[in-house]
Amino acid sequence: MTAQDEAPELEVWIDQDLCTGDGICAQYAPEVFELDIDGLAYVKSADDELLQDKGATTPVPLKLLTDVRDSAKECPGDCIHVRRVSDLVEVYGPDAE
Repeated sequence: MTAQDEAPELEVWIDQDLCTGDGICAQYAPEVFELDIDGLAYVKSADDELLQDKGATTPVPLKLLTDVRDSAKECPGDCIHVRRVSDLVEVYGPDAE
């Protein structure tokens, strides 16, 4: 069994209504986050496409989990939400328990 088999599948999304546009997330994990022309952060698809639909999610690659987690912890707007795909429970972010 590999680490990938043991790790829960996670996804991340950004609440743009709370985004302050500081860009910390894009500094930590540019493969997952990007600031758009409107100055707000968005998640990107696996093929590097900016996902601008409200509540759009993207998978969190296991190799980037630490960077995505740190992004959620350091975000001044508390707008980054990381949750398990299986039950949609937030594991990192403002609603994590």
